[in-house]
Amino acid sequence: MDLGRSKAATDVIISQAYHQIFFHAFKVDRDPVLESQLRSGQIPVKDFLRALLLSERFRNEFYRCNSNYRMVDQIVGRVLGRSVHGDQERIALSILIAQKGLPGLADHLLESEEYLQAFGSDQVPHQRSRMLAGQDQGTQPFNQQAPRYDAYWRDISARRAPVGVGACWITSGGFTMARPTWLADSPSPLARQIWQGLVTAGGFGLTAFLLYVAALMLSTGRAG
Repeated sequence: MDLGRSKAATDVIISQAYHQIFFHAFKVDRDPVLESQLRSGQIPVKDFLRALLLSERFRNEFYRCNSNYRMVDQIVGRVLGRSVHGDQERIALSILIAQKGLPGLADHLLESEEYLQAFGSDQVPHQRSRMLAGQDQGTQPFNQQAPRYDAYWRDISARRAPVGVGACWITSGGFTMARPTWLADSPSPLARQIWQGLVTAGGFGLTAFLLYVAALMLSTGRAG
């Protein structure tokens, strides 16, 4: 592993790794302990990527929201930087997931000769175009052709009511994501804002009504 990297170079590698595995690098998704291990040279980039693949974030937002076939497409694209080479490879790796789970697939790809020759132990995978005979250009890179979830899971998610952690659901923009922990048994912020607005409006209305009744009673008493 490269212990001579500058802090700036390591920062770039960490950001690239999050984008490669999660497609983003939000602060809430970052793992300070894991990053510290990489910075200090305790683990190589390859093990950093493995930890991201096996994280609860990846399991909740990707692994549990896709079929085995779709998961193979997604992980091969992230780890090897290419699309799956046909149904034969897709089926073989799907069987591997069924037998050994997500850790088995991650180890199989990260320790493969293809991965080590293409990226080594201390390089973040990048998207590779596959050159085909008779074509001037390679195939479209994986991250440009593969949506995060397929129509099968989007349809299932749309029919499900939002539930607890790990459940995937469709947002107003059609984007599928895991329901956050803090929403597991609580109304959404919008629902709370609407409710609070109604309560506030009702309070003002009730106060005005009581003042009106009191004014009528006082005026009646003076008239008597």
